[in-house]
Amino acid sequence: MIEVKNLEKSFGDSKVLKGISTVFETGKTNLIIGQSGSGKTVLLKTLLGIHKPDSGTISYDGRFYWEMSEDEKRELRTEIGMVFQGSALFDSMTVAQNVAFPLKMFTKQSKSENQDRVDFVLKRVNLTEAHNKLPSEISGGMQKRVAIARAIVNNPKYLFCDEPNSGLDPNTSILIDNLIKEITEEYNITTVINTHDMNSVMEIGENIVFLKNGLKEWQGSKEEIFKTDNQAVVDFVYSSNLFKKVREAYLKG
Repeated sequence: MIEVKNLEKSFGDSKVLKGISTVFETGKTNLIIGQSGSGKTVLLKTLLGIHKPDSGTISYDGRFYWEMSEDEKRELRTEIGMVFQGSALFDSMTVAQNVAFPLKMFTKQSKSENQDRVDFVLKRVNLTEAHNKLPSEISGGMQKRVAIARAIVNNPKYLFCDEPNSGLDPNTSILIDNLIKEITEEYNITTVINTHDMNSVMEIGENIVFLKNGLKEWQGSKEEIFKTDNQAVVDFVYSSNLFKKVREAYLKG
């Protein structure tokens, strides 16, 4: 569980996060949504320790990040997996080498132990035949699965995903959503996803935080988001005619 209390962050005269308090739950897919400029990317980077908040606290299962020593922070970072928006794979490395990279950086396991772990996570994301391929030789969806495999190779307690469906077709996006949800439940991870994909909200939004102008405007589940009377949420999530019709049908039962 990651708990945020009264989090504030400014850049110059611009206040980006305005007293945000929320909880990201363990074993659930926690989604951060909001329009561009709402503060969701800054919130994600602050959770990761990239930005230091002006005030407020962030605790990882009771451990307050900004009160930790540098050694404690380094230890916590080994418990975090990250799926970047563009996958961020190393072009000159094979799929297996990309996945093995965190093991070489953060563990003292033997080469054979590393190989066993790489084989395991690539099998878990259904990429058993891609070990020796370069990122340029596989599809965008496969690259995203490699990124997920790399993110979970160290058995993280916390998984962060920044726009995991960016650039993917609808069918592949659903596969990635389901994979992230399955892994979250299977390994009881605290997963935080920054997304603009409303399909993801409807498919895997177990705990959704909606930001507007740096404030937490609303929080709830995908079931609750259908029934909310918060106009800002309704205007954002149901901006398309299709989603308006889906909501109307849901409310009619």
